[in-house]
Amino acid sequence: MFAENHGPYQSVHIGQHSYTPTLCTSGVPQGSVLEPLLFTIFTSPVSNIASLHNVHQHQYADDTQLIISLFHFSAEISNLTGCLSALNSWFCINGLALNPDKSDAILLGTRQRSANYSSLTTVDVAGSGISLSDHIKVLGVTLDKHLTFDNHVNSVSRSAFYHIRAMRHIRSALTEDMVKTIACALVGARLDYANSVLVGITTKNVARLQRAQNAVARIVAWGTNRQLTSSFALLKHYHWLPVHQRIQFKIACITYKTIHTTQPAYLNSVLEHYIPSHTLRSSDTNLLSVPCVHTCFGSRSFSAAAPTIWNSLPFDVRNSCSLASFRRKLKTFYFSTSSHL
Repeated sequence: MFAENHGPYQSVHIGQHSYTPTLCTSGVPQGSVLEPLLFTIFTSPVSNIASLHNVHQHQYADDTQLIISLFHFSAEISNLTGCLSALNSWFCINGLALNPDKSDAILLGTRQRSANYSSLTTVDVAGSGISLSDHIKVLGVTLDKHLTFDNHVNSVSRSAFYHIRAMRHIRSALTEDMVKTIACALVGARLDYANSVLVGITTKNVARLQRAQNAVARIVAWGTNRQLTSSFALLKHYHWLPVHQRIQFKIACITYKTIHTTQPAYLNSVLEHYIPSHTLRSSDTNLLSVPCVHTCFGSRSFSAAAPTIWNSLPFDVRNSCSLASFRRKLKTFYFSTSSHL
């Protein structure tokens, strides 16, 4: 990589071979430390355009998500259509493309609420109608239109048992510590990844994930802990929390970090400290205010689930001085209250 007075040039060198230098009129070298910062600056107008149309947005590298709440159907759809049109124009002017073939749209809500919007079947993206999908994948999590997470649980369970079957073939050649490390990396990591979104899922889905955890525990214990016959005893022996408590553990940790760092802002904004109307003994116990919700769907939101789980913890756990201390006390508390799977 070198530069001359009349402009920057870029060349590729492979072994003893060099390609003819090419003039680069824009961009930065791939791998440059400035690349992420400059890309963020370059795409920052996207958030301004979304804000002008009252549309929420999230950006992940080259992936942009637009989110609207359908309280006023016609107005919100009009805002979304206008936002997409404005973004398409901005992309074209700035040498980017809004690709309809790589775009997805989904309507999230309860079955009853979704029925009210049955007339909404497509979303216009760059002049192309994008049909609403039954499910989409976001950062490795499969979201279905009713947030049952059936598809996501199926995917996690299928992946976990694939690795469990592979581990079964080589178990005799590994020590218990070795196979435990592999199990945590290949199966435990999949069970824990983004599991905070699984709060409130059906007992059937929790049981499917629990069967995967039980199976991997039996693989780890194969030939070494025959006196531990029950799956629960094996999990206690390896100090593994059951699936439903792992979900609560993740939400509690996220809540602790949000309270003490006020980040991320979109989670901190939905958490409020409990302030009683009169001076009570609970006034200084570090409790959170639980919003009033009337549906199971609403109780699964972070704004409702996080305060509920947080308030269920003992005072000494909530008042831990550090995240490491909080995690240690929290795990001990959950083990002390766990009696069955």
